[in-house]
Amino acid sequence: MAKAELVITPVSSKADRIAFVDYAYRHNATDQNWVPNLRSEEISKFTPGKNPFWDHAHGQLFLAKRGGEVVGRISAHIDELALKQPPEQGMGPGTGNWGAIEAEDEETACALIAAAEQWLREEGMTRVLAPMNLSVWEEPGLQVLGHDHAPMVMMAHHDSAYQPWIEGAGYERVKTLYTYDLDVSKNFPPLVQRIVASGEKNAKIRIREVDPKRFDEEAALICEILNDAWSDNWGFVPFTEKEIEYTGKALKPLVHPELIRIAEYEGEAVAFMMTWPDLNQAQKRFNGPKGKPGIFGLIRLLLWLRKPNPADMRVPLMGVRKKLQSSRLASQLAFMMIEYIRRAATAKFGAKRAEIGWVLDDNQGMVAIAGAIDSKVNREYAIYEKAL
Repeated sequence: MAKAELVITPVSSKADRIAFVDYAYRHNATDQNWVPNLRSEEISKFTPGKNPFWDHAHGQLFLAKRGGEVVGRISAHIDELALKQPPEQGMGPGTGNWGAIEAEDEETACALIAAAEQWLREEGMTRVLAPMNLSVWEEPGLQVLGHDHAPMVMMAHHDSAYQPWIEGAGYERVKTLYTYDLDVSKNFPPLVQRIVASGEKNAKIRIREVDPKRFDEEAALICEILNDAWSDNWGFVPFTEKEIEYTGKALKPLVHPELIRIAEYEGEAVAFMMTWPDLNQAQKRFNGPKGKPGIFGLIRLLLWLRKPNPADMRVPLMGVRKKLQSSRLASQLAFMMIEYIRRAATAKFGAKRAEIGWVLDDNQGMVAIAGAIDSKVNREYAIYEKAL
C-alpha cells in the first residue's frame, strides 16, 4: 500500500504546539538512551511570552503529517541578538537557524528542512546555522558520537540516522562540540595537585561557594562573568537578564552551593564553575513504563533533588574573565575550582563520574585542561551551515 501524502503545515494553534512537543516523546519512546524533559517545560520553551528567548527572536514551528498523523517536526527561527554578532564568530547578519528536528524517515526530514529554509529565505536570511534548539545556550548541535549512552542533564540525544540525512541535504559541518567523561573517584594527576596546592598558598586567591541566600545576586554575577568570558567565542550570543531569571528559576532545584564556585583574585570575582547533579540519571530510575515519571515517580524525584546521593555530575559552564584568559592564573583557578568541586561531589553526593561540556573543538585552553585531568571525549555534537 502506498504511503499517504506527506504534508508540511505551520504550527498555528495551542493544539498544534502541544502536538509539536508530544511528537518527540512518541518518536523516541523506544530509545533507552533518550531522557525526556518535563513536558510542561518543553511546551513553555516553544511558547512566546513564556520563554524569554522569544523576546529577542521570532520563528515558525512546522509539523509533518501523513494521513493526519504527525510524523515529524522542526523549528525555524531568527535570533535578533545573533544577527548583531560579528560574522567571524559564527553568527552575524543574514544567519538564521532551525532546530528541534524529529522525523520518522529521510523524506520527512528533508521536507521539514526545506520548509524551514524557505521560511528563513522569506525572512531575508542568506545562511543557515543548524541545528539550534533553540539557542547556543540550550541544546546546540546534532549528536554524532556517543549514541550508546544517555546524555546528562540539558544535553541532547539524537537518532543516529539524522546525520546522513542532514549532510545529504547539503549541510557541511562548521563546528564540533565535545563532552568529556571524567572519573572523579580518584585524585587528579600529580601536576594538577601541585598547581592546586600552589594556589591554596596564594593569599590573593579565594575559591568560594555561592551564597544561596543571595541567589539572584550570585546568578547575575555569574552571568556577568559568563558574558565577558565567552564574548569572543564562536557562536556567542549574549545571555539576557530575563533569560538569567528564567533559567535560574528552572534550575534552582539543581543548585547546591558546594557545587558552584566563584574564584576571586585580590577581592574581585574573576571566574566561576557551575556543576549540577545529573537529573537525567535520576529520571531514568524513576520514570514509569512510558518513559515519563508518574505521580510517585515525581515524588521520588523531588525527594532525590533535595539530597541527590548518589549523583553523578555535569559541568555545563565555566568561565574566566577575558583579561585573565591565556594566563597561568586562569588555568590555576580552573584547576582549583574543578578540584574543590570534585572533593564536594564525591564526599557529599557520592559522585563517581562527571561530565564536562560542551567544549568547542578549537577552545585550546579547555581542551588542554580536560586532557590534564585525564578526561576523555564521550560525545560529539556537530553544528552545520548552508548557504540559502
